[in-house]
Amino acid sequence: MVRMNARFVGIPGLLEPPTVAVVVDVMRAFTVAAWAFAQGAEKIVLAESLDDALALKDGHPDWVALKDGPSAPGFDAVNSPGLMRSMDLGGRTVIQKTTAGTVGALAVKDASLVLCAAFVVAEATARVLRTRGRDGVTFVVTGEDGRADEDLACAQYIARRASGGGDGAAGVEAAGAGTDAADFLRRAAGSRAAAELAEGVRQGVHPDDVALCLELDRFPFAMVATLEGPLMVLRPCDVPSPTEDASL
Repeated sequence: MVRMNARFVGIPGLLEPPTVAVVVDVMRAFTVAAWAFAQGAEKIVLAESLDDALALKDGHPDWVALKDGPSAPGFDAVNSPGLMRSMDLGGRTVIQKTTAGTVGALAVKDASLVLCAAFVVAEATARVLRTRGRDGVTFVVTGEDGRADEDLACAQYIARRASGGGDGAAGVEAAGAGTDAADFLRRAAGSRAAAELAEGVRQGVHPDDVALCLELDRFPFAMVATLEGPLMVLRPCDVPSPTEDASL
């Protein structure tokens, strides 16, 4: 069992590039990203701004551009897992620009390993950390400058799944395979983001979005973001089997 130092910070707290970063956006950027891969997308390009997303789309008309909020000219989709699950993205490249998730990933683009995560890929993310997160992990809690309880709950859950113990502010207390997800999912369900989605405060929403964001381990892959030339590109990655990571 791996002992792992973990710290949890908002985007403004990223003062220097971490070695290993897990960027968490549950509602909804990285739940949507996971659904895009499940629907066949080859890769997701994380855009710096809406203008950059549109410029990428202009240069690659066959790419699928999506954004937060309501539909807008030049964009093909919105940041909703309920809507994403009906799209056929076989072999396509997706351009994603969101308020928090893509911003957090781009803020740690110089880290040696960047994982993007939500509850739907929690266990797969934890397995990657068991094999590659031995030197400490920075969890980037993207929502509300680090205060979003759905993102913090997910980050803490993944950290506990990935770690065999620790103490103090920088450590993660024992959990490993015995961690119960129920309390973490309950916190996310009671979060401000969940309420805003359910009440229609946010635009570009499907009625199933909250439920889809709270599906634990829906997908078997993790998501790794790397610099490919000037672009930050997110791709799904295979993870060690339970037998393999148990032996580490």
